[in-house]
Amino acid sequence: MPTVRDVRTSEEPITMLTAYDAPTAAIVDDAGVDVILVGDSVGNTTLGHETTLPVTVDDMARHVGAVSSATDEALVVADMPFLSFGVDERESLENAGRMLKQEGAEAVKLECGPHTVELTETMVQLGIPVMAHLGLTPQHVNQYGGFPRQGTDEESANRILELATAHDEAGAFSLVLEHVPSNLAARVTEAIDIPTIGIGAGPHCDGQVLVFHDAVGLSEWSPSFSRAFGDVRSEMESAVADYASAVEDGSFPAEAHSYEEADLEDIY
Repeated sequence: MPTVRDVRTSEEPITMLTAYDAPTAAIVDDAGVDVILVGDSVGNTTLGHETTLPVTVDDMARHVGAVSSATDEALVVADMPFLSFGVDERESLENAGRMLKQEGAEAVKLECGPHTVELTETMVQLGIPVMAHLGLTPQHVNQYGGFPRQGTDEESANRILELATAHDEAGAFSLVLEHVPSNLAARVTEAIDIPTIGIGAGPHCDGQVLVFHDAVGLSEWSPSFSRAFGDVRSEMESAVADYASAVEDGSFPAEAHSYEEADLEDIY
């Protein structure tokens, strides 16, 4: 079973996928993926929201618990949702601690900025491992006005590098870099001691993460930096259509799908 220490010191490429429910988590775990991220992207993929902002701590707790219950080997990381951290330190610690203490996660992920450096250090001191996240942080969608690539000029690139170093020094065990230029990701990866895990950050990171729905071809739309390794959506659409047709034409349920009780024959 990969641990936080294993991830921090890994010399092999780190694999990470999201999962939001027990069946999906079991599939990802059985495939040997190192880390399962229970992302606040559950808001987009599962709960029908346009952004991650409406996702609550209770939402995350429910999904983290489901994933943890079905995972035997992978490291389970709980994504902390919008405004669940960074506002009040006590509340931040209680929300993050809940994911470990009650729901079975082994670490939390924070969308980071200057305000999370000290918080990361405090969490780590209390025994809450932190995965940092820089670059495109979707919880800032209203500030960005969308989901643009980050770190595309010298000033913003240096700011990401400085924050990466600060969170490394604060005790984070890994760093997600999202939607940044690949040469910036390479620079950050070389500059810090903890592993980087990229999503839309090119091939120079120490690992990669994708949203499960994008990776298996379940999403209606996926970002340009993603890749579908299957076509699950078409398979599901075909299966559902075949089921509906079989009910309508009477071929399901057939005799093989039915059972007769001999002791009930007298009632006819």
